[in-house]
Amino acid sequence: VEKVLKDAKIDKASVHDVVLVGGSTRIPKVQQLLQDYFNGKELCKSINPDEAVAYGAAVQAAILTGAGGEKVQDLLLLDVAPLSMGIETAGGVMTVLIPRNTTVPTKKEQVFSTFADNQPGVLIQVYEGERKLTRDNNLLGKFELSGIPPAPRGVPQINVVFDIDANGILNVSAEDKTTGQKNKITITNDKGRLSKDDIERMVQEAEKYKGEDEQQARKIEAKNGLENYAYSMRNTIRDEKVAEKLPADDKAKVEHAVEDVLKWLEANQLAEVEEFEDKQKELEGVCNPIITRMYQGGAGGGMPGGMPGGMPGGMGGAGAGAHQGPSVEEVD
Repeated sequence: VEKVLKDAKIDKASVHDVVLVGGSTRIPKVQQLLQDYFNGKELCKSINPDEAVAYGAAVQAAILTGAGGEKVQDLLLLDVAPLSMGIETAGGVMTVLIPRNTTVPTKKEQVFSTFADNQPGVLIQVYEGERKLTRDNNLLGKFELSGIPPAPRGVPQINVVFDIDANGILNVSAEDKTTGQKNKITITNDKGRLSKDDIERMVQEAEKYKGEDEQQARKIEAKNGLENYAYSMRNTIRDEKVAEKLPADDKAKVEHAVEDVLKWLEANQLAEVEEFEDKQKELEGVCNPIITRMYQGGAGGGMPGGMPGGMPGGMGGAGAGAHQGPSVEEVD
């Protein structure tokens, strides 16, 4: 009850009536706990708790099928997503597309990109849960999107769509914007979904381990941020329109700085947040003045933005970073 009020952003003093619905509300101890929680407020027992559930289900069915006619056309029953839903990105991070308590039906989409050079495909892994890392959440399903043309890391654009209908059925699709290649998965409520007890447990664990999760997520985000910036700069200076505007010594300076950072990353995967941030500032100190001078000189082209995250893939990729498998990155 406390969690419900917190999610609704109201305090218990704002509650006018406490209506008992569902068979478990007949239990005297439950009633006593509720009354104590609401500071002795009298509970509303005039409604049959079992009939209320059946009546609500019947009204919702009439609305969904359109069989209720005028009697139900003005009624609005809202359902919400019990847990956040999203996909796994680099480092095992949970990237949420549909937050917990989002009203359904709903549709959300986000653009991602590849995490390795010449990556032929990505593995989309769909999770539900409140923890920062997917290892602590529930895997709902996964599918592969293949046929992505060879391109530098961060260049392809992959649009991921989460669509939940009124029946709670989740459809997840991914499409490569360049080729139109598309794949999808449908996740129903009858297989692999969590029980009410499991949902409550996951919400409680998310609260309990919130500090640890955020600390771990910060470290992964700092590492990904540095890695993405380094690859972004490498792609920038290799772009023909940019390269022809850069003096050879400036280009060599950036190339050398980027390679040093990538080698450092490979040898320091478990570094602390501050170390990743310091390395990024150091790299920016070398690259930013050079890029600024280039733009002031009227260079064509543009610098790809850093893209946090990255979705671990399941198929062998080629080029830099291929040992990690294909993946996609979040596009700002």
